[in-house]
Amino acid sequence: MAAVAALSWFVAASATVLLVLAARRRGTPHRPATLLLAVAAGVALIGLLTGLGVTLESTPHWAHDQAQRTGWAVLVSIGTAVSGVIFLAGLLRLPGVAVTPAATVRLALDGLIVAAALWFVGWVLLTEPTRLLGNATPMSCTPILLATVSAALAAGLAPIAVFRAAAPRRRLAVLGAGIVAVTVGGLGVAAGLCQGGPAMVLTGSGVLAAGVLAAALAARGVGQPRPTEPDVINRDGAYAIVPMLAMAVSAMYHLLQDGRFGVLAILAGTVEGFALVARQYLTLSDVRAYAGRLAEREAHFRELAHTDPLTGLANRRGLLRALHRCAEAGSPCVLLGLDLDGFKNVNDMRGHDVGDAVLAEVGQRLRGNLRPGDVAARLGGDEFAVLLHGRPADADRVAERLLGVLGGAYDRPEGPVFLSVSIGVAGWAGEPDVELLLRHADLALRYAKQRGKNRIERYDVAYDRLLRRRTTLEHELRGAIERDELRLAFQPVASLPSVRPVGAEALLRWHHPELGNVRPDEFIPLAEECGMIAKLGAWVLHQACYQLSRWLADGHDVWVSVNVSPRELHAPEYVVLVADALRAHHVPPQRLVLEVTEHAVATDLDELIRRLAALRLTGVRIALDDFGAGYSSLGQLRRLPIDILKIDHSLVAEHEPVRPADRDGPAFAPMVDIVMRLGHQLGLEVIAEGVTTPTELAAVVAAGCRFGQGALFGWGVPAEHLEAMLEAATSPGARPAAPGNRAAASAPRTSVSGPRPVVSGGRPSELSLRDLPPGAGPLPVPVQRRPYDESAQVNSAAEGASRGDSPNSVNQHVGSVDSSREMRQA
Repeated sequence: MAAVAALSWFVAASATVLLVLAARRRGTPHRPATLLLAVAAGVALIGLLTGLGVTLESTPHWAHDQAQRTGWAVLVSIGTAVSGVIFLAGLLRLPGVAVTPAATVRLALDGLIVAAALWFVGWVLLTEPTRLLGNATPMSCTPILLATVSAALAAGLAPIAVFRAAAPRRRLAVLGAGIVAVTVGGLGVAAGLCQGGPAMVLTGSGVLAAGVLAAALAARGVGQPRPTEPDVINRDGAYAIVPMLAMAVSAMYHLLQDGRFGVLAILAGTVEGFALVARQYLTLSDVRAYAGRLAEREAHFRELAHTDPLTGLANRRGLLRALHRCAEAGSPCVLLGLDLDGFKNVNDMRGHDVGDAVLAEVGQRLRGNLRPGDVAARLGGDEFAVLLHGRPADADRVAERLLGVLGGAYDRPEGPVFLSVSIGVAGWAGEPDVELLLRHADLALRYAKQRGKNRIERYDVAYDRLLRRRTTLEHELRGAIERDELRLAFQPVASLPSVRPVGAEALLRWHHPELGNVRPDEFIPLAEECGMIAKLGAWVLHQACYQLSRWLADGHDVWVSVNVSPRELHAPEYVVLVADALRAHHVPPQRLVLEVTEHAVATDLDELIRRLAALRLTGVRIALDDFGAGYSSLGQLRRLPIDILKIDHSLVAEHEPVRPADRDGPAFAPMVDIVMRLGHQLGLEVIAEGVTTPTELAAVVAAGCRFGQGALFGWGVPAEHLEAMLEAATSPGARPAAPGNRAAASAPRTSVSGPRPVVSGGRPSELSLRDLPPGAGPLPVPVQRRPYDESAQVNSAAEGASRGDSPNSVNQHVGSVDSSREMRQA
């Protein structure tokens, strides 16, 4: 007996020392819980020593010291109860067991419910009439009541705390089992002192010591569980129903056995009922709080669904919600569509981080310059919208203010960013219609972008017609080639002053069976925007080369020029396309002239020079079209690898031709004269465009221009009409010789190959292969161009111009196929 008692005391004392050391070494947040466990182990150790000491001293005269042992049993019972409560408090203080004070209260109530049910079931089994332990039932020792309550509370609370805690729970389960063993062992020591005898005391002390040791070992290894929120829906029902069902079954059994309920049984039932009511009240509060949090989260996510995360403005869904509310209320509303001009360049040149910062600042500026109740939204990318409540006149003032506010500089650490904004304004058209209002605002915005950007445009019903026609044209244009709706018209280029056709410019025409003749200035820009221009350009090139090859095969000395759009010119495969077309139709390269508008020079001069140089390597000639109406400077003109200058009609059609200072020569166009001198100095041939009257013809001839093009020589006509003109010009006796031109008329006809490929001084006529653009592929060797000599015609031109003769011998009405204003391909 002494050995067992000593062993139990040593184990319990060692475990207590371990807990004390753990409390001193462990830091927060484990230290408070470990300290409580150490205090509880110390109280349990004192109760164990008391029980063992009384047992060893009273063993020789056990039966005579009943009153004294009962008193000591009361002390051991109290110590067991206090130790169990402190142990449970330490368990609840461990991190991850009870996250909040409310969770601690819930755990305590759940443990109390289970404890009351366990105590009641135990009372039914141990009392009359069941008496499960028979004569060994300690009925006469009331002090052990506190120990039984402590054991029941530990047995009810510890498992629930372990089950509710987050993983890992293995060491926590060992700690809970140790706490239950401490309270049960204390109950055994108290019951042994009171009635059970030394054997029960020693058994209880062994269980108590083992429980303290298990608690000490588990407390030293408990880690940090993952924090979890309490589950107030799935688990609480079982904790409430199962204990109550056990009490109900036990009570029914006790009544069926003719048992009676005393004060303690009624007290246990009362505690169970109040604990259940309190627990359900907390559960209801938890459910309400949980529902409130769900409602808040739902509102938050709903707001996020209607908010742009970058700018904090409403998104498209939020704008639609505001529009529908405005429509339901029937109040006057105006929608502003805004688009930042040139924002893509900010992303490309400065990076998307800078672009996002600029967009965020745009959102701030919009919020700071709107009235209360107005809604600003970001629809996506750099497109915004503002919904204004009030009259359209107020919307105009707001739009003007936003035009200035958003057009200001955006200061960034890398340097300021400058943008402009285009704004489209639309209001309700009759009955409120959200989709129609959005469409009108978008149409107005697109019209503002098309008319030059950085402006405000109000919706007009004409925009609908324009959009419908544009959509129809784009759809029909995609199949125009396959349906054989496209054709080429050829406008003659005449040699001056003989006005004999020596070349032609290929002009694209589109005749739709339902839409009729569609103007080139309408469908060509549309083809460039929708990506059809490359396909159309390839078709035009092959058709022009095919017709040129037929004319050359018929013996006509003529060249054909084809307009090239900037998009085609900058495509790497265009050089290969030209070479393939020449080879496929057996056309000498020098007979094909590619015309580049002067506006193309304003895009990327270096890239343009590389592309034109690669094209010249194929042997074709390059003409700069519309010279004098675009952006070319003299420095750029000297760098461009071109062969021909085509003077724009605005320079040819001068109001008053200028006469020479000696008053003897014919009047001439001074701008044409300047361009002629410039072209000759640079080694370029010059063609005067837009010659429409005999006066203009005489002026350009007097200026020394050898080639002309315009209505005076014929509009764009079908190929067979131009072929008839070529036949008439080359037939013997078809054209009377002009005065002073008999030498040219009687002389044998020289080969006219068009403008001579002369280059400026010091500028090479052929470029090296390294000037080819990447991916251009192998090109044929340039063909040597024949020098052009028409001195007889030049002399006769001067003589005819001095006499004031006009070339009235040419039929001026050779068949106009379009409008009075000739439109080019690009």
